[in-house]
Amino acid sequence: MARPVHTLRVEAGSGAHGAVSATTAHLSPGLLTLARWRLLAMHRAANVGHLGGNLSALDAMMLVHHEFLSEQDRFVLSKGHAAGALYVTLWSRGLISDTELGSFHADGTRLPGHPPARGLPTNRFGTGSLGHGLSLSAGLALAAKLQRRTNRVFCMTSDGEWQEGSTFEALIFCTHRRLSNLTILIDHNRLQGFGATAEVASLDPIGRVLCGFDVEIREADGHDLADMRRALSPGSSRPVAVILHTVKGHGVPAIEGRMDSHYLPLTEEQHREAVLGDAFAAEMAQ
Repeated sequence: MARPVHTLRVEAGSGAHGAVSATTAHLSPGLLTLARWRLLAMHRAANVGHLGGNLSALDAMMLVHHEFLSEQDRFVLSKGHAAGALYVTLWSRGLISDTELGSFHADGTRLPGHPPARGLPTNRFGTGSLGHGLSLSAGLALAAKLQRRTNRVFCMTSDGEWQEGSTFEALIFCTHRRLSNLTILIDHNRLQGFGATAEVASLDPIGRVLCGFDVEIREADGHDLADMRRALSPGSSRPVAVILHTVKGHGVPAIEGRMDSHYLPLTEEQHREAVLGDAFAAEMAQ
């Protein structure tokens, strides 16, 4: 059976590749569903894993890029294994073509399993190893402050990488320099490569750990657009850490909340059931 290919339709004012332009003012649930379908199709075609952490981060990544990220702002994907979600997000803004998404994970692609250091729109750093993204984001935020620019820097981290000492060293620097233009997103899906974060090296509740630093802590449902909009609003005099309560494998019942979604690819049947279930739910909501 041929795999369905889902693309965004070309609308008036859309981007160069038939996706929504970078000037989109509001992220709709429908667009988010289409992005999830494209992410599933892309991973299924490449037959690769890491889908669970991509799905837990996708909603927040889409919201930041469509509603908060201006041309002057910067986004750093510290949890580099969620590269697929980043590529689909850029595709939804017309910055990557649908044809190029088909090269995901292929030889010679500029869309490998972790973001490359060069050649990708808006992406400045390769982030294959965890624990480096916050330091890089701190450098961008400090540079903006020294140059008296008002742009924001967003850094998407995993909850597992907060077990890395380098992440806390970066946080010390961020709070010492009062980088109020920095927003740290924590994809708190409570699962990592070798088990639950509570079992590997518990920081739960992570907000209690971070409250010892001079950082403004906010929490939100990482799959609720309205709740995330509130949490991502600007206006703090300190760095902001947004704890996003998410579900690994969100939107795909066969892998939701499962550790093995960190590694295993979807089967053809799981992919089909996820897309058909989404389509049925959308139809019933109308």
